[in-house]
Amino acid sequence: MIDLNTLIHNVVYSIAILTLTVAINVLWQLIPRSKSEPPLVFHWIPFVGSAISYGLNPFEFFTKCRKHHGDIFTFILLGKKITVYLGVDGNDFILNGKLRDVNAEDVYGALTTPVFGKDIIYDCPNEKLMEQKKFVKSGLTQKALESYVPLIEQEVLEYMKTSPNFKGASGIIDITAAMAEITLFTASRALQGAEVRKKLTAEFAELYHDLDLGFQPINFLMPWAPLPQNRRRDAAHVKMTETYLEIINKRRASKNSGDISNENSNDGTDMILNLMGSVYKDGQILTDTNIAHLMITLLMAGQHSSSSSSAWIMLRLASRPDIVEELYQEQINNLNYTGQPLQYSDLNKLPLLQNVVKETLRVHSSIHSLMRKVKNPMSIPNTEYVITPDKVLLASPLMTHLNEEHFTNPLVWDPHRWDDIVEVENKEDIVDYGYGAMSKGTRSPYLPFGAGRHRCIGEKFAYLNLVTIVSTLVRNFKFATVDGKSWVPPTDYTSMFSRPVQPAHIRWERRFPESA
Repeated sequence: MIDLNTLIHNVVYSIAILTLTVAINVLWQLIPRSKSEPPLVFHWIPFVGSAISYGLNPFEFFTKCRKHHGDIFTFILLGKKITVYLGVDGNDFILNGKLRDVNAEDVYGALTTPVFGKDIIYDCPNEKLMEQKKFVKSGLTQKALESYVPLIEQEVLEYMKTSPNFKGASGIIDITAAMAEITLFTASRALQGAEVRKKLTAEFAELYHDLDLGFQPINFLMPWAPLPQNRRRDAAHVKMTETYLEIINKRRASKNSGDISNENSNDGTDMILNLMGSVYKDGQILTDTNIAHLMITLLMAGQHSSSSSSAWIMLRLASRPDIVEELYQEQINNLNYTGQPLQYSDLNKLPLLQNVVKETLRVHSSIHSLMRKVKNPMSIPNTEYVITPDKVLLASPLMTHLNEEHFTNPLVWDPHRWDDIVEVENKEDIVDYGYGAMSKGTRSPYLPFGAGRHRCIGEKFAYLNLVTIVSTLVRNFKFATVDGKSWVPPTDYTSMFSRPVQPAHIRWERRFPESA
């Protein structure tokens, strides 16, 4: 046993070492730096740096740093030097950076590869990723998007009918949990087909949940650490891969026999069938395992951001029952609804609902930070700063979304601010990174889906999914906060997507109680 004197000695020694380490760290920060180096955000604890203040509330952290240092500064995040460049110019500099100078793979690969799988997304060369995005985008045809609307509506109606969350004529619901379920059902049915949707039993949903828990901040540093959630993540990945491989094998067997009976396999909207016919430019085929991993990615991409965004939309609407009624009247007046399935063409007749989605994505950005690893020294125009390869660049569209320079009263949620705004696409901004022509969008103050070569290709589906879900709910329910006050919960920034702090409850009431 260790005697008391030894214990005291060890404690004193540890305190002395910690004090010395902190002192050296502070002195190091006081040493004059080169003019080419952006200012460093002061921090007490080496390695940890500003991880806590950044992780708890990046908006407050960036706002505070901007007041002290301007738009460009560097902070320490778990041993990494993160150089932030805020504002429209910063978004453009980073998100429009040349591939030779910056890449996303070195930042996100460690986190995403165990979840999505190997040889796809950030676990392959960028040119291969661009081809994979093209494969997926070719499946998101106009015909496919049009077919998704009634499928999504049907999933929401079925959830309203069968879920205990909506039992009776009125009640209180944890809207974050409910929207996570609804968006999992809608994303699987629309993007992946009836086969995958039928497999969304409690067991499959649990696998998805375990895989989702792989998106933990610690996995940026130690993705393969033998932690309980990582073991569950890896087991879930194996089982979900096997599930998709089983579907693919059945498809190939049916195709070889000439009998493809899947209800949506021949109508041009089947993503699995689309990927099964995909070939890289060099002639390499997309393997069945690649397809399975891309389907996992697609399911998570289609559900993840929509889950948090739809929860924020419903929380905002609950805080503004007057907007809920405006949305209901918009449907009554513009759709002449008589019970027929909602159609894609109907969505353009709901401008206020589209603006509700747009405004919520502005105020509640799903992703607050977009990072790129620096590969070569990069000079920032009109400054003395040179960003060296020992750093990671960070852009934050959230900071332009909530900036008075671009939006009046930016912290106020006001869907009507978009009523008279006409967005015009700059033809000079159109570029093809290898998966079809699109707008870079890097100089826009509004970037809910990112910009540049890594801009989300599922943008149209996300809008379609959110508008269809919310329109169906508003058509059937009234919503309000539990206490009747205008209130929304704070943001939980600890997950990969910024979501409401859970649980978050709202009150609902059926418009037609007899249908309960």
